[in-house]
Amino acid sequence: MKKTVLAILLSTATIVAGPIACTSANGDKAAYTLGTDLGISKEAMDTSVKPGDDFYAYANGNWQKATQIPADRSSIGAFYTAFLETEKRTRELVDAIVKSGGDPGTDDGRIAAFYNAYMNTKAIDAAGMKPVEADLARFDTIADKAALSTILGEQTRADVDPLNATDFNTENLFGIFVSQGLATPGEVIPYMLQGGLGLPEREYYLSADPKMASIRDAYKAYIAKLLTQAGIADADAKAQRIFDLETKIARAHATREESEDFTKSADVWTKADFAKKAPGIDWDAYFAAAGLDKAAKFGAYHARAVTGLSALVASQPLEAWKDWLVFHQINSHTDVLPTALDDAHFAFYGTTLSGTPQQRSRDKRALDALNTYLGDAVGRVYAEKYFPASAKAEVGDMVKGIKAAFAKRVNTIDWMAPETKKEAIKKVETIVVGVGYPENWRDYGSYTISADDAYANEVAGEKAEYAHQLAKIGKPFDKGEWWMTPQTVNAVNLPVQNALNFPAAILQPPFFDAKADPAYNYGAIGAVIGHEISHSFDNNGAAFDSTGALRNWWTAEDLKKFEAAGAALAAQYDSYKPFPDLAVNGKLTLGENIADVAGLQAAYDAYRASLNGKEAPVIDGFTGDQRFFIAYAQTWATKMRDEALRARIATDGHAPATTAHSPSATSTRGIRRSTFSRPTSCISPPISASASGGNVRFSSLRGAERRSNLQSSARG
Repeated sequence: MKKTVLAILLSTATIVAGPIACTSANGDKAAYTLGTDLGISKEAMDTSVKPGDDFYAYANGNWQKATQIPADRSSIGAFYTAFLETEKRTRELVDAIVKSGGDPGTDDGRIAAFYNAYMNTKAIDAAGMKPVEADLARFDTIADKAALSTILGEQTRADVDPLNATDFNTENLFGIFVSQGLATPGEVIPYMLQGGLGLPEREYYLSADPKMASIRDAYKAYIAKLLTQAGIADADAKAQRIFDLETKIARAHATREESEDFTKSADVWTKADFAKKAPGIDWDAYFAAAGLDKAAKFGAYHARAVTGLSALVASQPLEAWKDWLVFHQINSHTDVLPTALDDAHFAFYGTTLSGTPQQRSRDKRALDALNTYLGDAVGRVYAEKYFPASAKAEVGDMVKGIKAAFAKRVNTIDWMAPETKKEAIKKVETIVVGVGYPENWRDYGSYTISADDAYANEVAGEKAEYAHQLAKIGKPFDKGEWWMTPQTVNAVNLPVQNALNFPAAILQPPFFDAKADPAYNYGAIGAVIGHEISHSFDNNGAAFDSTGALRNWWTAEDLKKFEAAGAALAAQYDSYKPFPDLAVNGKLTLGENIADVAGLQAAYDAYRASLNGKEAPVIDGFTGDQRFFIAYAQTWATKMRDEALRARIATDGHAPATTAHSPSATSTRGIRRSTFSRPTSCISPPISASASGGNVRFSSLRGAERRSNLQSSARG
């Protein structure tokens, strides 16, 4: 049964707010400098608006009017401001490493070799399709369903994350995620998830919406164009076969709402169960090729879809599967193949799907790729230089205060049964909080990088990440594992670990400033901290106990209250319409909305407690409480292009930051938050579309993306 929302019930107020991205009209630099005392930006505000009428416009009105979305972005906001500073710092670090070079067997040597190969577009263009020929030749040898099963196994990657990143996208037929099993407490197992689509998710194939139909037409044309440019014969006919196969795959998929309900995804299968419950694939061949033949148990996260997809392997023609394999191998690596393919990929995924006019520059994309494939290597030098111990200590103190405030709110609920209250408080008190960077760094010793083959580097990086994840199977469960790199502008709640990650890159302006007034920091980073803690009690997080086990620890009467509160909040969000023909999905966004409301309340309580019974001073005409709530609103200021906003509403668990409608590409609405990545409870949705100029790669890269600050998505 769904356990909805202690977090809602802990909140006594409905908060309506949005953010502020601190970015100038040209998107190049911060539009204001944080004051040593005030923190908030008066320049961003429109004080002609009554805060009780439209608090978002009051806090962000002038910013909203003046700010334009850069040509290489699909959105802009406070996360982008922090991202720009992080990118600048990372650029300086990487440039120094590349200049000095380094031994190939060291992380510096790997960074330099990877970067140089990625930047050498002349060599990439000169090589043409030669780097991918061996992979395409493998597909061409498929002669029967056993051989197809082997290839499908070889293509499998650890490129999805249903719990931490709500990331369900893989271009391979199945994706693997490795962690404690939902129904196997303490036991680390591989989860198997549905995959195989080139569009973001099933509704893009199945919806009757005319806009979705036009995207389908554009996608079919893109498939044909990519195959043609890759020198594949009979491209139009193959594009139709690929699209028809993907439509069948989409029909077998679970819906996004079903995917995000952890309680319905706890099936455990043995290897023998696959042949019985999902006939069609030669599972022995598949598991051997995927390196999963020694795994005793699997989390069948999308059990019904695994059955349906396996049946398609048996029923659909081999030629269709071979065409599909060729397309997706090329499609998921166009950034390291000839420029014409890369440009075509961006034109569809960046412009058609996200409305972004211009691709990010190659040097910026090279940093993105480094953060994806060598994220911890880059993160280690980043943390050493840019995250002082003083910041770690101050944020740690705020976390303690907000945890205490949350526990106090639980303790004062008079209707909650004592046994439920006891476990709720225990869960808050035992949350493991990681601040800045992990205790243990990733070892890249087995990842061999070429100085002149960018395609080989990406494929090897995917395989290295896959091996890294599979190595956890059967080992003791690590509750301290990090799922974000230090240079990630985001934060995440990890439900099976009962843990939180706050990377170094989000612990900077506009979210945190050691020089700013405490009211500002509690309203900005404090609300982020409260948001992440609250995810432990949202409609999914509430299903886990203090050990991270999926079990019901609520009384029947308590559940009724939680479910009623959750249904009311979902209904409220169902009424918000960013477009006349498209409303927010209150059920899909429920967890994030819960965390917003309850997290802000916990941060406010902690701020008031920090004053020790005194009132904060009035600064520049603003009381402490006013500074707190304006800071919160300004950290969520957002603008998003229409195409990207529609995609977010269709696929993302985060509601828009504001629902004001404008027909312009720089309208007053935006998605709740942007970062350069996405996790089950991050504060931010994926900004692979926004930060990377919309060049989303629903591909085998995503296992590494989940630990990068580029294309991960967090539960946050």
